[in-house]
Amino acid sequence: MGETAAWQQTSYARSMNPFPDLHTLPRTLRRSAVRDLAWALLAPPLMSEPGAAQRHPLAGSAWADHPQRLRNWLEQLDRHSQPLEHWLAQRSSGRLGLYYERLWHFALEQAPGIELLARNLPIREAGRTLGELDVLLRDNTGVHHLELAIKLYLGPEQGCAADPAQWLGPGCHDRLGSKLSHLATHQLPMAARAEAQSALHALDIGQVQSQLWLGGYLFYPWASPCSAPAGASAEHLRGLWLRHRDWPRFALERGPGRWQMLERQHWLAPAAMNEHQVWSGVQFEQWRRELDAQSPARLLVRLQPSSQGIWQEAERVFLVADSWPDLN
Repeated sequence: MGETAAWQQTSYARSMNPFPDLHTLPRTLRRSAVRDLAWALLAPPLMSEPGAAQRHPLAGSAWADHPQRLRNWLEQLDRHSQPLEHWLAQRSSGRLGLYYERLWHFALEQAPGIELLARNLPIREAGRTLGELDVLLRDNTGVHHLELAIKLYLGPEQGCAADPAQWLGPGCHDRLGSKLSHLATHQLPMAARAEAQSALHALDIGQVQSQLWLGGYLFYPWASPCSAPAGASAEHLRGLWLRHRDWPRFALERGPGRWQMLERQHWLAPAAMNEHQVWSGVQFEQWRRELDAQSPARLLVRLQPSSQGIWQEAERVFLVADSWPDLN
């Protein structure tokens, strides 16, 4: 490999994963919001080839040059989490995507070497909102427009799993293929539209580079394993999915631990709970028996005790309706 090619490969790897040695850090943190923040910053992207330019939002920060500084910042925040919790409370939302964006906004405000120019900048035409630019920042490589997204998709039991259009959101309202297309053809080009130029000009911004950052999990069918979608990152985070009727057989083959349902606002970082928060086996079975077989998809985690006395997530699965994905 030539020197130029080697540099390009190293530069690309850094733009996708500036912190390869910090991937286990979220599990060592105790505060839920700080764990989610660390997960957002350190988790691998869902796709390595999303069909559009992709770049880690912190790739041009001083943290990327000195990852220990990011570790120190997160560990200090874990000891004194009030600034983050106050920030999140200012605009609380049950929508996972908005929560994910708020975590990123907090980090980008603090990141050395990054100037956060705008967040959720609306683009309008004759009083009508066409969309918004999630993030505008300046770092050591220029001004970047970044679109941020967090998604969870379930793979198909039949059909072509390589086709991103076959991967569905748990509520069947969203497809990986559609999301990638929308990012590439609508959200990323927004900054280049004439309607966006006046908004950028008002911020004294000229040329921008538009990129995306897509985090999340891919869930594979337990009953009929499938391959990854085309373009998926080799390091993407994953889980399994199964139907209500399959649970007894599934539970027999899993490792030791206790199962518990996670509410949507806790779907980001691997779960961690104190002993008194963890359901007993009896509690979980009672919850499961009372669950309607056609109820919406529920995210479950298997928890195991750690040496620190905290129960840590060992795996996660979606439990879906017996008729999923045909819910009508």
